[in-house]
Amino acid sequence: MPKLILSMDGLVLKEIELNKERTSIGRKPNNDIQIDNLAISGQHAVITCILNDAFLEDQNSTNGTYVNGQPVKKHVLHHNDVIELGKYRIKYIVDSAQPGMAASEMIETSAIKPFELVSTMTDVGLDATGAPGETQLNATAAVDRAETATLSGAACLGVIQVLSGANSGRELELTKSLTTLGKPGRQVAVITRRPHGYFITHVEGAALPLLNGKAIGAQAHLLKDHDIIDLAGVKMEFFLRG
Repeated sequence: MPKLILSMDGLVLKEIELNKERTSIGRKPNNDIQIDNLAISGQHAVITCILNDAFLEDQNSTNGTYVNGQPVKKHVLHHNDVIELGKYRIKYIVDSAQPGMAASEMIETSAIKPFELVSTMTDVGLDATGAPGETQLNATAAVDRAETATLSGAACLGVIQVLSGANSGRELELTKSLTTLGKPGRQVAVITRRPHGYFITHVEGAALPLLNGKAIGAQAHLLKDHDIIDLAGVKMEFFLRG
């Protein structure tokens, strides 16, 4: 299980296991990690855990949130990353012995790198002849079906169908534990497959994705049959296939 090591001036103050989906950091006592210092905002930052990945998000803090010396608004945490809040340091540690793969590895298919799958869905994506690059999307779905076993506990398979844009009508079966959708640098969300259903979570971008016309908020949101997702300018429908 990932953990955080809180320190100041080289002195370790606390170790915190990331055993919750959402861990808040700030000066106010209602935070999961309270840092009672005026340089820290009341609600300074949040770490959201999705499977084996952790996403850090600054909560519009006064003095900002830094990772390895660089200011960040949203950041995917990696092993040994150092979060800097004023004079405080929080080191992100991942147990290298833990089973399974990181979520970014789970969504990697064939030669397609993480996040590139979503670009084929949300961008125009022309091939050498100038036609929409549908073959790559079809090949990706086929690899996913062949390489990923059905998870136990899910009665039906979730499917995303693109409703707008160059890939309108295309389908993506959500066979993996985690599927990333959107456009990096603009708006990204992840859909996680759990024993009791599929959940969508916003991970990147100033604007929140819309679900049936309403912003989904910061927490993971359970998807229902025929929900309409509006993400990075593309409308998609989620449905369950028996």
